[in-house]
Amino acid sequence: MSSDDTMRIGIFGGGVVGGGIVEILQKNAVAFENLTGKKIEVGKICVRDASKPRDFEIPPNCEVVTDYDAILNDDTLDVVVEVMGGTTDAKKIMYDAIKKGKSIVTANKALIAASLVEIEKLVEDTNAAGKDVEFRYEAAVCGGIPIIRSLQSDFPGDDITKLSGIINGCTNYMLTAMDQKAQSYDDALADASKLGYAEADPTLDVGGFDARSKLKILMRLAYGLDVEEEEISVRGITEVTKVDFEYAKMLGGTIKLIGCAQKVGDNKIAAYVSPTYVTNDDSLASVNGATNAIEIESSNLVSSTYIGQGAGRYPTANSCINDIVALAKGDKTQLPFNQKGDAKFVNDFDSVFFMRIGYRDALGITRQCGEICEKFGVSIHSILQNPVTNRDDAAFVIITEKVPVSSIKKAVAELESFDWCRGSIFAIPVLGEIYGSQ
Repeated sequence: MSSDDTMRIGIFGGGVVGGGIVEILQKNAVAFENLTGKKIEVGKICVRDASKPRDFEIPPNCEVVTDYDAILNDDTLDVVVEVMGGTTDAKKIMYDAIKKGKSIVTANKALIAASLVEIEKLVEDTNAAGKDVEFRYEAAVCGGIPIIRSLQSDFPGDDITKLSGIINGCTNYMLTAMDQKAQSYDDALADASKLGYAEADPTLDVGGFDARSKLKILMRLAYGLDVEEEEISVRGITEVTKVDFEYAKMLGGTIKLIGCAQKVGDNKIAAYVSPTYVTNDDSLASVNGATNAIEIESSNLVSSTYIGQGAGRYPTANSCINDIVALAKGDKTQLPFNQKGDAKFVNDFDSVFFMRIGYRDALGITRQCGEICEKFGVSIHSILQNPVTNRDDAAFVIITEKVPVSSIKKAVAELESFDWCRGSIFAIPVLGEIYGSQ
């Protein structure tokens, strides 16, 4: 290992985030040494192509390598920073580094969400064998927002009852454009791609899967609950239309892709990722563009909101830097994912729901909607309909009282069986108070 007055790191990934980390370390080298009492040196950077020009200055005495073992087998490196992405090579690198006693700083949410329990046990076993390994991952959820550290240190004596947030920048940018600029889904996605918010294959973002990975990690920190990602209900934004925003504005709100986990009874936790109607008086309604935000409701602090940049070179690199500096200071996190609890996951929760129903002209539509909703215990609060300008695109919206999502699913399935029902019914939760009903 390095000397007592120096901490040496090896970085896997010399791209956007890796370059940002190097730049921040170089720019603030003296300040970091004064703060931690140690020099923080980048010893090696591992990349795919060492001959490729970089958009950052390689630090003095830093070696650019292509062989993973050049970092993993270097005993002078104390910390491995993994910002290469992926879940195959990155997993082997991370596991090998931990076994060799190197602390980890990573931004890899997909790997953590998929392998959280394995990582936790590996760190525990390695430290039990006499090593001193820290696992840090602030940048893995919501980029530059320090939500991981907050959940680790600010709520140990509190009781979190609900956690909800905008945790994907691409989809929030798109929904903001659809709301404020009346863009179509396709146009909003095209703009998001041009600006670099959407990947070449945007499925993980627009399908809600990226948000689900982050929500899984947050659920473990908030509730001590390990749950398979596939168990968390997920609905992306591909079905959201301009019509939904028209009705949302009529109601005094907007639509956001929300990841939500909440207590729903004694020792029971429910969670979902879904487009959600958000009232304008909720702080999340005004979070626009690629910005992320998380609201936490708890017994002691009542309500806490975290807002910031969820992605990008410097926001993500800044979170990695915070972890690196914490390691240089000697900060310890005994349980990187907080204590495991005995809460149970359930796939049901109560909410007010916004149901957009496309239809063909027929008699008795309102009566049948009422009968089916009554059959499954779904109380209707109101029915809204804008003037029909295109009979091929006619739709109305039902706002329910607070009901179980399981009842909504049953009512939707039966309503969709009627000949007059055109396409799938778009039923989404409501966040906040609407007509004083929640």
